[in-house]
Amino acid sequence: MSPTERAKAQPEWRKRKKPGTKGEGDYFRIVVRPKEEFATFRYHDVGKPGGIQRLAGKRQSGSWDTQAWLIGKDEAHVENGKLIPDTDEARKVLEQLGSTPEHSEGIF
Repeated sequence: MSPTERAKAQPEWRKRKKPGTKGEGDYFRIVVRPKEEFATFRYHDVGKPGGIQRLAGKRQSGSWDTQAWLIGKDEAHVENGKLIPDTDEARKVLEQLGSTPEHSEGIF
């Protein structure tokens, strides 16, 4: 059986869920720029491991820029549809972004 035939033989309920669709991850994702602007991506820990991460993207031109920030759910919480920081590190990142991000489906 070929891989294509095997995939077609699987029941509908076994399809893989897209990442971030269930809202049960460990991070809030704050998108800064659309992912279509970048060719490759790399995560960078900011501060302690597992806390805040920066998702950097490399453009076709070779330049790097921030695509998104990931803030651990133990470092911030959602209140009235807005992301509220619980730690100084999260507060610094949100202050750099300018305004408090509002909840948008699939983002956090």
